[in-house]
Amino acid sequence: MRYPSEPYKIKVVEPFAVTTREQRQTFIEEAGYNTFLLKSEQVGIDLLTDSGTTAMSDNQWAGMMMGDEAYSGSRNFLHLQDIVRKYYGFKYIVPTHQGRGAENILSTLMIEDGDYVPGNMYFTTTRAHQERNGASFVDIIIEEAHNSQFDHPFKGNVDLAKLQDLINRVGADKIPYVCVAVTVNLAGGQPVSMQNLREVKALCSRHKIPVMFDATRCVENAFFIKEREEAYRDASIADILHEMMSYADGCTMSGKKDCLVNIGGFLCMNDHDLYQRATEIVVLFEGMPSYGGMAGRDMEAMARGIEESVDYHYIQHRVAQCRYLGDKLTEAGVPIVRPVGGHAVFLDARAFLPHLEQEKFPAQVLAAELYLESGVRSMERGIVSAGRNKQTGEHHKPKLELVRLTIPRRVYTYAHLDDVAEGVISLFKRRDQIKGLKMVYEPRLLRFFTARFEPLK
Repeated sequence: MRYPSEPYKIKVVEPFAVTTREQRQTFIEEAGYNTFLLKSEQVGIDLLTDSGTTAMSDNQWAGMMMGDEAYSGSRNFLHLQDIVRKYYGFKYIVPTHQGRGAENILSTLMIEDGDYVPGNMYFTTTRAHQERNGASFVDIIIEEAHNSQFDHPFKGNVDLAKLQDLINRVGADKIPYVCVAVTVNLAGGQPVSMQNLREVKALCSRHKIPVMFDATRCVENAFFIKEREEAYRDASIADILHEMMSYADGCTMSGKKDCLVNIGGFLCMNDHDLYQRATEIVVLFEGMPSYGGMAGRDMEAMARGIEESVDYHYIQHRVAQCRYLGDKLTEAGVPIVRPVGGHAVFLDARAFLPHLEQEKFPAQVLAAELYLESGVRSMERGIVSAGRNKQTGEHHKPKLELVRLTIPRRVYTYAHLDDVAEGVISLFKRRDQIKGLKMVYEPRLLRFFTARFEPLK
């Protein structure tokens, strides 16, 4: 396939570290074999996350100079509100410091103890907020999503039969909302079809259950709909995005992804009563309803980023970079999640290291070994990220044990991705030598951020 060139010019450069293997051995030991605990100055190409790592445009930086830092009624908030209404279609917006601030407010407002929140695969912080407020997460994604090698155009789709079965089992009154991620991160950045979104909304409407989107990577989802659903081939990204959002009652947004900014997020809804209650909670946790946890300059950058994000050439190149890296690895026989998603390439750690049992943390050690091999920082998305069952204390054991190579927006070139591929392929050639890890420190919540490990003998 043809990989489109970068639709931007490089105006400012930032050097990154060039280290030796011996140095990296010391660094990863000091970090407890957890790539989250490495210092930025110790990392070369950084594929830890695409959250807040975007390179902002000159237009966004210009907007930063127009920040209205009024404590209430900032003109930047009014601009952001207008832009969100235009492209997402929701009536009300509550700014937050980032996506998990929106998750906190939504969960606090809508969940009661003993509720069930169905979703198309869990996400770490989302489920943590839901459980913190007394709910149980129920996975309703299609089964194909749990098979890394199954090539399905919309592996993020909700299984309507699973959703209906849950409604029949617990009752609609015990389901405060259905959480639909567009795209699904832990399935490999997989999209949801417009047809499926339409059907989920129809089913939920019959039972008077709200639908709330995790809209973090919604523009990527819109691109896949344009590419893979015939009815939308000639539609603009903006029009597809607007229709997608029409099948939700609200959304949480981490602006650090598809809004192309380094900090910020928001909660949206159409229900006025819910909005009024949200403005009370945001004052407690974040700030005034017209800024939440954001500065005026950040809201202006976000408003401009939303407009830039729906440009077809931008999102086409964004997805093409992921495919480029995925194709390089596939050609070398490296097992990855198929098809390649919109924000990352996911290594299948179970297939990469079949000699390691899941309790030996194959994805965690693979991420550490990739850093040791090449200086490339990635992250674990497997048993460590899944955490423990609150009742039994046992590890959650997801079917997918993955390492995420996350590509920041507008930051790296295809030449950088060549270096990443070279490092992964080199590691793959000596994969039989890699041993597992044991966990020596485990925090109570979201352990993947700060847990520490040691190599098994």
